[in-house]
Amino acid sequence: MRQPFKGGDLPILSEKLQEIIKNAEIRSVFQPIISLRDGGVLGYEALSRGPKGTEMESPEMLFAVAEETKNLWDLERLCRTKALSAMQMSKTNATLFLNVNPNIIEDEKFRKGFTKEYLKEFDIDPKKIIFEITERSAVSNIREFKEIIQNYKGQDYKIAIDDAGAGYSGLNLISDVQPHYLKLDINLIRDIDRDSVKQALVKSMYEFAKITGTFLIAEGIETRSELQTLINIGVHYGQGYYIKRPDPAVDCIDSKVVDTIVELNAKKNHMFGYNLSDVYIGNLCVPAVSVNESVLISEAYEMLSKTPGAPGFCVTRDGEVKGVVTRDMVNAAVAGVYGYSLYSRQTISSIMDTEFLQVDYKMPVNTVGRLAMSRSDKKVYDFITVISEGKYRGIVTIKDLLNKTIEIEVTNATQLNPLTALPGNVLIEKALYNVLLSSKKYCVIYFDIDNFKAYNDVYGFENGDRVIKDLAEVITQNVPDMDFVGHVGGDDFVAIVRLEEADDICERILGRFDRCINSFYNEEDVKNGYIIAKNRQGFEEQFPLISLSIGGVSIWDRRFSNIFELSAESSRVKKECKMIPGSAYMIA
Repeated sequence: MRQPFKGGDLPILSEKLQEIIKNAEIRSVFQPIISLRDGGVLGYEALSRGPKGTEMESPEMLFAVAEETKNLWDLERLCRTKALSAMQMSKTNATLFLNVNPNIIEDEKFRKGFTKEYLKEFDIDPKKIIFEITERSAVSNIREFKEIIQNYKGQDYKIAIDDAGAGYSGLNLISDVQPHYLKLDINLIRDIDRDSVKQALVKSMYEFAKITGTFLIAEGIETRSELQTLINIGVHYGQGYYIKRPDPAVDCIDSKVVDTIVELNAKKNHMFGYNLSDVYIGNLCVPAVSVNESVLISEAYEMLSKTPGAPGFCVTRDGEVKGVVTRDMVNAAVAGVYGYSLYSRQTISSIMDTEFLQVDYKMPVNTVGRLAMSRSDKKVYDFITVISEGKYRGIVTIKDLLNKTIEIEVTNATQLNPLTALPGNVLIEKALYNVLLSSKKYCVIYFDIDNFKAYNDVYGFENGDRVIKDLAEVITQNVPDMDFVGHVGGDDFVAIVRLEEADDICERILGRFDRCINSFYNEEDVKNGYIIAKNRQGFEEQFPLISLSIGGVSIWDRRFSNIFELSAESSRVKKECKMIPGSAYMIA
């Protein structure tokens, strides 16, 4: 049964709404939606506001009254017109997210309002429009609705489902619409850093998004901790007050926000690395209370009593660590019949340890582990102090250090190629997702050895493995450390490099590989320039010596919507490159 309107005196509010529509008293404000990989702007959500300082300023009130008084179409049309006009005046050519009631999208008047000819008036390309459909509104005719959505997709419009996770009908709508973007409801995001159930739900939606080639957008990010949790999960995009509040101007993102996102991604990459030597100890460290040398032991005892999980303190002066005090040291000082009365008025400096383990933020975890375990039995379980540029940064407990070591060893066992120790398909997929979401220009390069099966048949798998390992070494030596190299399997490799360096990298790798080829064959085969092996039909055939085909696909301006499109293009380029005799490369 329909609930009665509870927003106030409906006749008066209805009259106010009519005046707002008549006088076009709607303001558009814009909130950016940005990549949680590098801070690049995906687009701006257009939000509508009524007259300032009135009860009708709130969009919730505006649309509630409009729906109750059957003025929803007129209000939405005014809001869209205002948004398109404001975007045109901004001259940014940015992508625009427009909120649309799913039942209005079926209206013939709406369709006429979003023809390419109509958008030309605002100098807006349909590719720059994303219809944002809320799942809270029921769809009256799902079959017709699906046909209309497909029609819009065919005209280059993109579709986002808003408030995903807010209602029980959401999964059906997602399945029927198959949107390009899923916007996670603000209630899923609020305090996600402290709620393991919410984290599990968002992780499951991330896995769903990977399978379907959909991108997730987290709404309502308000804290750094929420942002960090979403980045660690892998959520693609985000918006919220922490990033930028809605504003009439289509502005750039504050550089501090972008720097934070880059920093958190760098931390994530090191935290979830695949080699102990690639993980900085600083990414495991947590802030811990530091005290100065004049703090009394009694005060330290009280502080530790209030924080049961704290392992102790670092004693600092002007940001430099002068000593450490563990919980056991404080407890030992105040223990016994006279301990508290004897030591409580002494300063913490009288019991602090000045010969403690202190490491730099960028020291690898495996190195820190060796140093920690080489300490005396008395100190082996004491926490580790972390500094950056000589200043106190935080501490790492032995428990956290061991947990991370075990986690990475498990990752090594499951996600690295056993022959080359390079990242396998799971990590390759993650790297490809990251680069698709980036606003920077990259090149995804695929490597494939020509005539490799014939070589394996004649020279055996052991020699074939030697060729593969040599190629892996050639690739890794010529791809910068900050870039990515993965081993798909067999003789197939992939690298992700900056686009401007791709040609030089390909030429260096081809040169190095070609200089090694003769060492893989006996003198007679080198002299002949071919080997004889059976083809796939079982007949003997002459096969040229192995060569290397490299197919590169440039990534820029969100050229591909998902990794499936990228894979299809890479297969085409690689196939075309393999038709060229000898070693060659091609970048499309």
